[in-house]
Amino acid sequence: MARIGEVTTPVETRDALVRARTRAALVPDLLVEARRVVNNVIAGWHGRRRRGIGENFWQFRPYVEGEAVSRIDWRRSAREEDHIYVRDREWEAAHTVWLWADRSPSMLFRSSQADVSKESRALVLILALAELLSRSGERIAWPGLSDPFAARNGAERLAQHISHAEPATGRPDLTVVRRFSDLVVAGDFLEAPEETMRWLDPLARAGARAHLIEVADPAEETFPYSGRTEFHDPETGERLIAGRAETLGEDYRRLYLARRETLARWCKKLGWSYTVNHTDRLASEALIRVHTAMTAEMDIGR
Repeated sequence: MARIGEVTTPVETRDALVRARTRAALVPDLLVEARRVVNNVIAGWHGRRRRGIGENFWQFRPYVEGEAVSRIDWRRSAREEDHIYVRDREWEAAHTVWLWADRSPSMLFRSSQADVSKESRALVLILALAELLSRSGERIAWPGLSDPFAARNGAERLAQHISHAEPATGRPDLTVVRRFSDLVVAGDFLEAPEETMRWLDPLARAGARAHLIEVADPAEETFPYSGRTEFHDPETGERLIAGRAETLGEDYRRLYLARRETLARWCKKLGWSYTVNHTDRLASEALIRVHTAMTAEMDIGR
């Protein structure tokens, strides 16, 4: 993954622009797919509601001695001789959920075992979450692309931001994510676990929560290669030619899974969630798991 501050060559810039234009053309289809996933999985995701200060009427209830007289609803009370009622308003406990999908070159990988690239799956998952959150009245945002907003068409607005975004040059600045907010990240997390933890550690110290979705191509996990094979790193351009690729399989799989287990343990320790979604599996599987993790946290906060 390219990092902010790195010097890029004209070829790299050209390739980044090509990727950005290709992504922009695909985003409308990805939005349609995200909505299909949402409609097939969850009929609705209700936000948190409880009595408090807000603009929306919640309920009438009997007046309790000691309460401010200004809270009495005299029109409703006039309907009955023996009771005085106050008008409770709903406490709109919507908070901000920041959404981000890794769009670096490694995310373009798609093996013959998968129907979609990792980038396509990551964007579908993020847009599906945007759709769910928007339906429930939560505020959503994409760090570096949009400020927090609440709108029924939130997924569509977020898709427009993605379509018009400049080519990504690295991970976003997370200092905008405040306490009690959530961040959902969809990526492959193939860099050293320490890099990912260093990037996300400020969130833990700020009191925010994170939900990591590792998007994995099945070939990356199983390493089904044998014979003379050339491997190319899309991030650095480095190449490796293996005379007998099968001899690398055992060590590769051990390191690959160790990276995942390290991140999953770290997230569990912090009370965060870590979900793996393979691109030969349904996107809905990851959506349900992340939805469950986020809903549980919201219920605890009631």
